[in-house]
Amino acid sequence: MSDTTPEQLADDAVVIDVREQNEWDAGHAPGAIHIPLGELPARLDELPESGERDPLQVVCRSGNRSGKAVAWLNQQGFDAVNVAGGMKQWAFAGKPVVTDSGAPAQVI
Repeated sequence: MSDTTPEQLADDAVVIDVREQNEWDAGHAPGAIHIPLGELPARLDELPESGERDPLQVVCRSGNRSGKAVAWLNQQGFDAVNVAGGMKQWAFAGKPVVTDSGAPAQVI
């Protein structure tokens, strides 16, 4: 399994966020697509098309759940990589974190 880091991604990169709803509501990357890990098998049709040069970037809070998601997606034939350090590292790196409600964003 390969990893990438938040620092290697554009601030507006499309990432697949596999955290739970309360974590998403507290704060997420601006261009993220929210599909909780447990719902991933049933929601594959919501994943963006990944090309040869742009694998799916998968993120969670710290990298554990996204690692499991990436391993599963790769087994299904998707080109996916784990965002090492997750949203905690994303925020630490100074990347934007937003909420849908407009409330102050945080990574929980």
